[in-house]
Amino acid sequence: MAYAATAESSLSSTTAAPGVLALQRALVWLVGASGAIVFIEPSPYELATLAATVIFFATGLRMRLVFMPLLLLLFLVNIGYSISAVAVMDRPNVPNWIATSWYMAITVILFAMVVSEDTTARLDMLRRGLVVGAVIASLAGIAGYFNLVPGGRDLLTLYDRARGTFKDPNVYGAFLILPALFALQSVVTDRIGKALRSATAFGIISLAILLSFSRAAWGQLIVTAAVMLALMVLTSRSQAQRSRIIVIALVAAVIAAALVAVLLSLDSIAQLFKQRASFDQSYDSGRFGRFGRHILGAEMALGLPFGIGPLQFNRFFPEDTHNSYLNAFMSGGWLSGVCYPALVFVTVFTSFRYVFVRVPWQPIYLAIFAAFLGTVGESFIIDTDHWRHFWLMLGTMWGMFVAAERWKADNDPVLMAPAKPY
Repeated sequence: MAYAATAESSLSSTTAAPGVLALQRALVWLVGASGAIVFIEPSPYELATLAATVIFFATGLRMRLVFMPLLLLLFLVNIGYSISAVAVMDRPNVPNWIATSWYMAITVILFAMVVSEDTTARLDMLRRGLVVGAVIASLAGIAGYFNLVPGGRDLLTLYDRARGTFKDPNVYGAFLILPALFALQSVVTDRIGKALRSATAFGIISLAILLSFSRAAWGQLIVTAAVMLALMVLTSRSQAQRSRIIVIALVAAVIAAALVAVLLSLDSIAQLFKQRASFDQSYDSGRFGRFGRHILGAEMALGLPFGIGPLQFNRFFPEDTHNSYLNAFMSGGWLSGVCYPALVFVTVFTSFRYVFVRVPWQPIYLAIFAAFLGTVGESFIIDTDHWRHFWLMLGTMWGMFVAAERWKADNDPVLMAPAKPY
């Protein structure tokens, strides 16, 4: 992908008045924190992103030519959904599903444009907001699971699984992954005082992930943490820093294993853990199980250029697709079915190019990179199409791509050297 367009002159947010700059950064924090409260509609997240859209555009946010591939793919995906929805628009929830898909696409562009400027400060505020929101959501889920709040168990759990401030335990667990990585990152790199505070946050968030009893979230936490820590070791600037990361990570793993063992000594947790940890679930196996539906749905999609429309898969099968890539074909036909995986593939492929670029925000990049890869992988076994944090990460990744190219251009000694006279 060519990034020549990033060199164009534009109004940088860093030239804004201090008050405007502070307001912009506060809005980024608010968007991150409000993403943890989505069990009501419209949620605080929708209101925060709407306010951010209005204020950022009013204070100088600019669209860059480099975002056109992203804009085009998002447009084509949603055009496919909209065309396929025409025949089923009178059915329940379909109009709302289409509106939500277009809204998610708009937020991707917003996050990309926002993060491409004043990158270090805005990413730091986003990180802080996500961790604060995750701790609040985690405490809510823990309190509900252990019935620490009167009436809280009915509100904050579902099927004896913690869901906190979310509607679904699986989405709840998935949302907590990125904030958990941010907290873990602080534990292995920051000074003792901040590291201890982050360790507390990481413990709270990890416990909430465990109590969500989401197998995908459990796996994501382990795999994405390992990927992030490995990349941090590879990109560290000193041997001492590498050693600290490795030692603290090993200590954290031992402590986590001990705490899990203690929790599993509680019968209620142990029984549900054993049930959820099993790979022999009735809804996974069989001809019409999760993976059987994937095969049958893929065969069906090949003969349906316009798909069957959003939210219609369970009219033909016992449950939903539980596969975002298959769902793109079924909900938006071949157009969405091709463009959605293309959007994910282009983002993932491009993201590998910037893993070892030493930008000031590299640690945050590595955490988001690992969490995004985890979510992309999870999309093969669950529908992530309307997960707000997935689209937040997608837009943020593109914003960091552009910011990295600008940073490289500004700091390239060859480009910065004065031209030689002829």
